[in-house]
Amino acid sequence: MISETDLLAALPTGLYIDGAWRDATGGGTFAVTDPATEEVLARVADATPEDGQAALAAADRAQHDWQRTAPRERAEILRRAFELVTARADEFALTMTLEMGKPLAEARGEVAYGAEFLRWFSEEAPRIAGRYATAPDGVNRLLVVKRPVGPCLFITPWNFPLAMATRKIAPAIAAGCTMVLKPAALTPLTALLLTQVFEEAGLPAGVLNVIPTAHAGAVTGPLIKDSRLRKLSFTGSTEVGRRLIADSADQVLKVSMELGGNAPFLVFEDADIAAAVDGAVLAKMRNGGEACVAANRFLVHESVADEFSRAFTARMTAFHPARGTDPASTIGPLVDADTRDKVAALVEGAVQDGARIALGGAAIPGPGYFYQPTVLVDVPEGARILDEEIFGPVAPITTFRDEEQAIRLANATPFGLVCFAFTQDLNRALRLAEELETGMLGINAGVVSNPAAPFGGVKLSGLGREGGIEGIEEYLETCYVGIADPTRKD
Repeated sequence: MISETDLLAALPTGLYIDGAWRDATGGGTFAVTDPATEEVLARVADATPEDGQAALAAADRAQHDWQRTAPRERAEILRRAFELVTARADEFALTMTLEMGKPLAEARGEVAYGAEFLRWFSEEAPRIAGRYATAPDGVNRLLVVKRPVGPCLFITPWNFPLAMATRKIAPAIAAGCTMVLKPAALTPLTALLLTQVFEEAGLPAGVLNVIPTAHAGAVTGPLIKDSRLRKLSFTGSTEVGRRLIADSADQVLKVSMELGGNAPFLVFEDADIAAAVDGAVLAKMRNGGEACVAANRFLVHESVADEFSRAFTARMTAFHPARGTDPASTIGPLVDADTRDKVAALVEGAVQDGARIALGGAAIPGPGYFYQPTVLVDVPEGARILDEEIFGPVAPITTFRDEEQAIRLANATPFGLVCFAFTQDLNRALRLAEELETGMLGINAGVVSNPAAPFGGVKLSGLGREGGIEGIEEYLETCYVGIADPTRKD
C-alpha cells in the first residue's frame, strides 16, 4: 500500500489539454482539503475561461479523426484503462479516501464499480449498429446509421469521483466522442489520476481534456454557449441541473442529467424483516448517506414498524465514525462544513416537527465534518426531512396503513430516481413496478447500481440513462438514409 505522502507527491495537479499537462492561465491554484482533518492535501491548477476554450478547441480538433478510429481500437484503449485502474486500485482508493472521506473499504468498492464501466463499454464499442430494411411500400430501402454526437462537456460530482467520471467518459470514448471534463472542485485528484491512466492507455491527444476549477460557472458557461459543443452531461443537484438545461437551450444541446433524489424505502407487512434491515443499512449508509440513490425516507407498515425500527437502530449503532484511513472506520466525515450543517438543521427541524431521536442526532466535534449515525422514529407526514434530500447518515422512519397509502407517500415528491421495496408478494412487486414513479426500483435489494443496467430517473431526477446498453445511445445520433430500390433497372 502506497503511503499518503508518496501518493500526494506523485498525483498530477495540473490541467490536461490536448494531450499535455499544463498550469492554468495566470498560474492560479485552489486547495483540496481532507474533510476528516480539515488540512490541505494539495493545490490544483484553477482553470480559467481561456483554459476552457483551449480544452474545447482541442476536443473539436480531435473529433474528426477520433470518430473514424476503428471501434475495436477504441475498445482496446478502454480495456487497457480498465486493467490499469484495477492494477492501481490501492492508489485510487487512497486518493478518494483522502479527498472525499469515505472509508478505504468503500473506496476500494468504488474502484471496482468505476472500473467496470470501462470494461462494459469496451465491449459495447464494437456493437454499435444501425439497420437496413425495405420500406413498407417496397419502393425504397431504409438505412439507419449511428454516429457520434460530437464534443461533450462532462460536469461530475464529488461523492463518487471515480465512478461518476468513468460512467460518462467510457461510453463517450466507445461512441467516438471527444470531451472536456470538469471534475468537482472538492475532489479533483481522482479525476486527474484517471486522466493519467488514460494517457498511459494510449488515448490520443485531445480526446479527453480535464479542467479542474473553483469557478465552475465562469469556465463552463461559455462552453455551453459554444457551437462546437454538442453534448452536456451533468450529475448533481436539481437546482444546478435546471440552470444548465436552460443554458443549453440556445445550442439545443443533447443533455443527460442525473439529478437529485428522495428515495423511499418501503417495508411491507409480509417482508422478511432481517433482510429488510440488511437492505436498509446498505441503502442508507453507502457512502455515509452521501449518495443520490441513498434511502431518504423509510416507510414501514405500522404492524412491523417497531420490530424494524429496533433492529435497524441496533445495526446503526455498530457504525464507527473515523478518518477513512483508520482500519476501524466504517463511516467517514461528510464532505464539508455546509453539508454537515444542513444535515444537522434537518434533524433539528424533524424533532421540532414531532420526530423522536432513537439514535445519534448530533454533529461530532472536530477536526473533521463528522455527524453521528442517526435514526428518527415517529416522523410525521409533512415533516421537512421527508421532502428534502438529506445526503448524510440520517434515517427518518414513518409508517403507512396499506399498500395504497404506501404508494401515495412514495410518489409524494417531485423526484423519481430510485425506490426500494421489501415484500414477499410477487404480485405486489409487479404492481409497485407499474405504479411507483421512479427510474429504478430495488425489490428486496438495497443496492441497484450496476454498470450493465440503465441508471437514471424521472420527474425532477433527470433526463437520460447511464450504463447498460442504453448508456452508449446518449452519445450517438441517428441518421436515416433513404435509398432508391436497388432492384429497379429503369
